[in-house]
Amino acid sequence: MENCIQAWSPHLQKDIQCLESVQRAATKLVPSLQNPSYENRLQAFRFTSLYDRRIREDLIETFKILNGFERIPSHQLFQIHITQHSSSHCTRWHSIA
Repeated sequence: MENCIQAWSPHLQKDIQCLESVQRAATKLVPSLQNPSYENRLQAFRFTSLYDRRIREDLIETFKILNGFERIPSHQLFQIHITQHSSSHCTRWHSIA
């Protein structure tokens, strides 16, 4: 699923639920994990939900675009505002002293 963008990042809630149901069913195929909750089965397999994986992949792709690892000009997608706070260097709004 993760290699097909149309399936990996659906916009409609019904499509998201359909994909999640595939993962729910797949985790029930292991006999010893048929009864625990879906969240417990995910933990047992060390999986994350499809929603969490999509957020993670979106963040990774954003990082790659902003840092020039993709052939997409970041200025077409993002506006970066640099703000000066006092004379010290700032990282994530915290001054470095």
